[in-house]
Amino acid sequence: MEPVYRGLGRCVCCFWLAVAFDIVGLLVLLIGVFVNVFFYDLLIYAGAIVIFLSLIWWVFWYSGNIEVPPAELEDDVGLLKKDKGALSGIGGAVRRLSSRVSSGIRTSLRRNGAPSGTGTRAQRSAGGPPAVEQQVTVAMATMTPHEDTPHSAVSSVANCDVEMPHTTTETSPT
Repeated sequence: MEPVYRGLGRCVCCFWLAVAFDIVGLLVLLIGVFVNVFFYDLLIYAGAIVIFLSLIWWVFWYSGNIEVPPAELEDDVGLLKKDKGALSGIGGAVRRLSSRVSSGIRTSLRRNGAPSGTGTRAQRSAGGPPAVEQQVTVAMATMTPHEDTPHSAVSSVANCDVEMPHTTTETSPT
C-alpha cells in the first residue's frame, strides 16, 4: 500500500525552498526600492533574480506532486496492456514498422563495415573499402637566431627525396 500524502504533497523540501527564495527575494527587492542606499539598483536586480530562481523550486515541487495512474503510464513507459497482447492495433503496427526500419539501418551499417558512430557519409554510402591512412614524415632543421647561411632540408617520403627551401624568421631586438 502506498503512503497517502496530504497538505504539501511529496516534495515538501522543494516547497519550503521555493517559499524561502520568494521571501528573501521580495525582502531584497523591497530594501532596494525603499531604503536610500547608493547600490539600490543592485538590490532591485538581485531581488528579482532570486524571485526568478524560486521558480525552479516551484516547478520541482509541482512536477514532483503530479499523480498519474499506472493505467495511463502503460503506453508512455513501454509497459504493454495485459488484455490486448504485445502487438495489436495501430500502436502495434507502428512498433513493428519502427523496429524493422531501425534494425534494417543497423544491419546495413554493419554490412558496409562502418563502425558505429565513425566514418563519413561518403565512405558509408560508397560501400567500398574503408580509407587507409598514410603517415608522412617531415624533417625539421633547427636554427640559431643569427644564422645567415641558407640550408635545405631533405625529407624522404615514399622513396622520393623532397628538397625544402630554408626559411628564416625575423625577431625584433628587445
